[in-house]
Amino acid sequence: MTATTQEQVFELIAKQAKVETGKVTPQSTLKDLGIASLDAIELIFDIEEHFDIHFPEQQGANFDTDTAQSLVAAVDQALAEKASGEGTK
Repeated sequence: MTATTQEQVFELIAKQAKVETGKVTPQSTLKDLGIASLDAIELIFDIEEHFDIHFPEQQGANFDTDTAQSLVAAVDQALAEKASGEGTK
């Protein structure tokens, strides 16, 4: 069975935060998990590479305070745009 987008994103967040995946909840913020700004940028790159997607530049500004669930939603949106041919820049 393939892991859901949420499970995959939570695993990437947990790896960056060096915590157990179970500690990451939909309401967790990257700051709450101890992920600083530079680590958040690295996490975004890891997510983009893992899913073969690209986030628009303006989205990156608030990733350190967004919830884990908002990251999942951003990935889902980018995957949908990629599937429709919009996110292929």
